[in-house]
Amino acid sequence: MKLLSKKTVREIVLYSPQHIARLEAAGQFPIRVRLGTGRVGWVEQEVLDWLQERIDAR
Repeated sequence: MKLLSKKTVREIVLYSPQHIARLEAAGQFPIRVRLGTGRVGWVEQEVLDWLQERIDAR
């Protein structure tokens, strides 16, 4: 399992950190994993699956 940084997630999904947080709060984006104080990550496969769903829906 691989965790992605906020910067990497932004590069993959092309959304701002604020928009990613809004999508998370609405249950429309994978939830971040809190790694410690001021450090979070996202499970790579969850983010890629989320992106694939958007590709499949077009």
